[in-house]
Amino acid sequence: MTAPTRPFAEVIGDPIAQSKSPAIHGHWLERLGLEADYGRAHVRPADLPAYLAARRAQPLWRGCNVTMPHKQAIIPLLDGLDPLAARIGAVNTVAVKEDGRLIGYNTDAPGFIEPLLPVLGDELAPENALVIGAGGAARAIVVALADAGLAITLAARDSDKAQALLDELAPGARHRAAALGDFVRGGDGEFGMIVNASPLGMVGNPPLALDLSHGRPAAIVYDIVTAPLETPLLAAARAEGMRCIDGLTMLIGQAGIAFEHFYGADPARERGDVALRAILTA
Repeated sequence: MTAPTRPFAEVIGDPIAQSKSPAIHGHWLERLGLEADYGRAHVRPADLPAYLAARRAQPLWRGCNVTMPHKQAIIPLLDGLDPLAARIGAVNTVAVKEDGRLIGYNTDAPGFIEPLLPVLGDELAPENALVIGAGGAARAIVVALADAGLAITLAARDSDKAQALLDELAPGARHRAAALGDFVRGGDGEFGMIVNASPLGMVGNPPLALDLSHGRPAAIVYDIVTAPLETPLLAAARAEGMRCIDGLTMLIGQAGIAFEHFYGADPARERGDVALRAILTA
């Protein structure tokens, strides 16, 4: 890249061309009139140490968002971790402190829980959740839901992997692991929330085979997939009259927290992020 002339941050990953982060942060920078930039950098796993070494030498670099496959690999290359990131064991935001230290954060967990906060205290608040997936995104989601007091059933192709994740992040009898295949056929309306924390249903991946009868009639169905935004899971849930939350909601929420780390400014999100969502779905 050419030598930067003003403060900048970026998102890194492999691949990275599909990332919506530049559009999100660029919208807020323009809206606030900040003299700063946000871009993307394609960083392969073998190049991650060299990338960080090069960025440390650039005084205008403010940090980066971290996507797959670097969320765990980057941890030993940093100078410290925020307690939440340390607990989750994954970093999606690296911020440069005034003394030059690189500190890792996880903004996925608060970004995920943000749209649920208004309903967690009402009479329709879910008491339990079926979470699908046992990868990096599921780690943040399990911690967020456990901290919110929900009982979690974590379903994955490999139930042993799901159990190991629960043992690490949310130990206790309230939570259990299960095989994903257990939820392909009809259920008994057990769950107040269903969360897809896997890539199933994403473009280029198989669909998520799930019978929605495992959810209650007023269940919240939350799919973190962003391409397509209206996944088959969400379309089916809407047809059943369930409450739906799409992947842009979490993506924007976690980005807002990262924006404050990078630029020291509140992104001044308007209610519902209507203008930003219009840009991202155009």
